[in-house]
Amino acid sequence: MAKRFILITSPPACGKTRLAKRLATALDDTVYLDKDTLIVLSKQIFKVAGEPYNRSSDFFQKNIRDYEYAAIIDLGLEAIKYSSNVIINAPFTQELRNKRFIEDFKTRLSKLDAKLLVVYISATPELCKFRMKKRNSDRDKWKIEHWDEYIKGVNFTVPDIDEDELFVHKNSNDVEADEHFERLIKKVKDIK
Repeated sequence: MAKRFILITSPPACGKTRLAKRLATALDDTVYLDKDTLIVLSKQIFKVAGEPYNRSSDFFQKNIRDYEYAAIIDLGLEAIKYSSNVIINAPFTQELRNKRFIEDFKTRLSKLDAKLLVVYISATPELCKFRMKKRNSDRDKWKIEHWDEYIKGVNFTVPDIDEDELFVHKNSNDVEADEHFERLIKKVKDIK
């Protein structure tokens, strides 16, 4: 049986954490990693650099963003050596639209006898804004205050990934989310 490396992805506030934790609980022998765990480090980088805490800023994009992704991916690749499933909860907004990234990542996984599954959560900008306000996190402060500017840079289209390696999860409401979760479990268990 192949190992499964599952990326739970979407723009911010679409429901990644809820889905990722639910999936991690439903599967055996699973390591769950959340990129938000690294925020404590990035906050310190902002502080030391004397920059305002803004995860949408040029400073973040240039000095922090890609390093957070590199760290969480490396942690996941280390974990898949010792478990059957690794779930990473992170937006991967740029990476999943980069064919070279996907192919290189699949090559790295194949050397570890692991298969990739990208779970993309489909949601509307309005639903994301609602959820962002509801979670009331300091990482979203700038986004909420500058919503029109922020949302222009967010791509809500499903990434162009091979359908064998992609699952589109819809969760506009609890009934829809439950239906799609059952389909997701089946898709994960069918990976051989």
